[in-house]
Amino acid sequence: MRFQLLGPLSVTDGRDVVMLPPSKPTALLAALLLRPGSIVPTDRLRDIVWGEEHPTTAKTALQSCVLRLRRLFAKYGIEHQSVVAVAGGYRIDADADTLDLLHFRRLVARAAASGNDSELYTLRSALALWQGGLLSNVPSDLLHRDEVPRLAEERLRVLERVCDIELEHGRCREALVDLWEVTRVYPAHERFAAQLVEALYRTGRQTEALAEYRRIKGHLREGLGVDPRAELQRLELAILRGEDLGRAEPTRRRAAPSERTAIPGAPSPQDTPGSLATPRPPDSLGSLGSSGSPTSPTSPTSPTSPTSPTSPTSPASPGSPAPADREAVATSIASPVATPIVSPPPPLPSVPGFTGREAEVSSLVHLLTAERPEGDAERAPFAVLSGAPGIGKTALALHVAHLVGRHFPDGCLLLPLTRPDGSPRPAEEAADELRRALPAGRGTGLSGGRSLLVLDDVVHPDQVRPLLTAYACGAAIVTSRMGLAALVATHGGTVHRLGALDPEQSQALLTAVVGRERIAAEPTAALTLAAACGHHPLALRIAAARLLTRPRLRLADYAGWLRNDPVGRLSLADDPRMSVPQRLDEALQRLPPALADAHLRLAASPHHPLTASGAAGLLGLSDDTAEQVIERLLDTGLLEEGQPGAFWTHDLLRAHARRAAGSSVGHAPALLRPPRHGESPQLDGSRPAALR
Repeated sequence: MRFQLLGPLSVTDGRDVVMLPPSKPTALLAALLLRPGSIVPTDRLRDIVWGEEHPTTAKTALQSCVLRLRRLFAKYGIEHQSVVAVAGGYRIDADADTLDLLHFRRLVARAAASGNDSELYTLRSALALWQGGLLSNVPSDLLHRDEVPRLAEERLRVLERVCDIELEHGRCREALVDLWEVTRVYPAHERFAAQLVEALYRTGRQTEALAEYRRIKGHLREGLGVDPRAELQRLELAILRGEDLGRAEPTRRRAAPSERTAIPGAPSPQDTPGSLATPRPPDSLGSLGSSGSPTSPTSPTSPTSPTSPTSPTSPASPGSPAPADREAVATSIASPVATPIVSPPPPLPSVPGFTGREAEVSSLVHLLTAERPEGDAERAPFAVLSGAPGIGKTALALHVAHLVGRHFPDGCLLLPLTRPDGSPRPAEEAADELRRALPAGRGTGLSGGRSLLVLDDVVHPDQVRPLLTAYACGAAIVTSRMGLAALVATHGGTVHRLGALDPEQSQALLTAVVGRERIAAEPTAALTLAAACGHHPLALRIAAARLLTRPRLRLADYAGWLRNDPVGRLSLADDPRMSVPQRLDEALQRLPPALADAHLRLAASPHHPLTASGAAGLLGLSDDTAEQVIERLLDTGLLEEGQPGAFWTHDLLRAHARRAAGSSVGHAPALLRPPRHGESPQLDGSRPAALR
């Protein structure tokens, strides 16, 4: 018997399929099967089955639901698939033979390790496992919100790779069958749109290709107010110029295996003109080499270069890889392929007016340019730059990368590891992007060169570990709001925690951006303005930009206006990303709600510096739990440590907290209430207070 998750939840013996009725046991089964072999906490199961409205006897109700599920197994003769009760939750064991999701992932992994012909067949077999609407008979809003999009993304990544292979081999007509459907279901997916435009053009349908480009362009402009990414625009330009992107393989009857006999002296099918598409260049990376938000892990084909490698794509994963998978990711990155003609990586964004951080710059330059000891050749030198949002981590990384760029002949690459919505990009997705940027061993030592990776806005160590292993012959600068102590513990490296600039550095930054004459005319007002910005790099740049656009505005007047609302007025209307309150709001959205609330309450408190006992009183928690809250806030960069046991929050963060907290300060929310007798204190409403 096999469970089927990739569609309506059902059970099959290979001949008959039993669709499970929409019910609470069905929701419970889906929750367990989505985490096969793992313990799913009881709190999580209650949320999945009942939503926010738990029954008064939730524990008993969940046990009753498990009993009904076991009876359901007995009814269909699958008693061996038992639901196991363990400490803290429940577990169900499954493998690739009993769960279609695991079978799908096994096929994808097998395809990545095979040759192109076998890869395409195996990926098609994996896609055939998907049948109908995902979990359409599972009555759980939480699963449909959190799990269904993740599963759908796994399928889309495989379909994207299938279309890539079809196009690489000139089978454009076969690719069109899939691309017409998927672009209508996902009209804003730029990668599929680019594949469809290319396939239409290469089959001689130039008018339809341009019409499809106009469709995606209009959809993005009307729905999101943005233009298509640069690769799509270059593809349109190549079509308008009539450039040769390769021709589609001519439609012909395929010979049966018995007919395929070799003719002495005849060319092989791979050598026959028109049998394969003209090789294409590796896809350029929209997110590499730019300081904007990360883009899709794959990007449209550049139409300007005539050569491309064929490289397998890693299987999709909803999050960080398991330890057993990291080696596979690293190995697949470093595997040599046929040497292509590769254009230089895109240039890194510049950092105009960079000043200060002299000690950090000197230390980083020495780390990245010093000769490596013989015994350390297998480990990439890297540094972690951590600190609060907007404190200048990425600017410092890019500035140093420009200084040391000549030491890395394979180029310097910027790779954002967080999506625009703040969610972390899986390690496999980042690895796939790097494979496209550095094919044929570039950056891994196989090409004889080295690359410098700027891994920006890392959320979890497992996003980085496979990349450091695969590019051990290069170097890396990692920026993160988190401390990433676990990464440093396993891979070494140096750590630089960035704070606010000192007054002299703030003055130098304003001078570099605004101009020496204007700052020299009001030096005292410039110091007042820097203090109003909290000597915070992002705030200083926003203030300097406003001064540049208003040349008659006196620094003293601007500083006085800014001090009345330092957070609310540190924004630029023409770019929402240049906003201190938005940057801080986004930082809080990444945190569990209760931890974000704890930050707001502590930061809004007039009692600074803070102590663990003081925090316990403010939050209504025990001293031990308050210490855990402080440790987690320290790790997120929202809290700083002064003297041992004394903690403080940056002035801008305190002002932001006072605005956000409003009248709620002083009233402990339910999630941070003192624990009742026999109950573990909660930090996020679903898990014990122990650090997660």
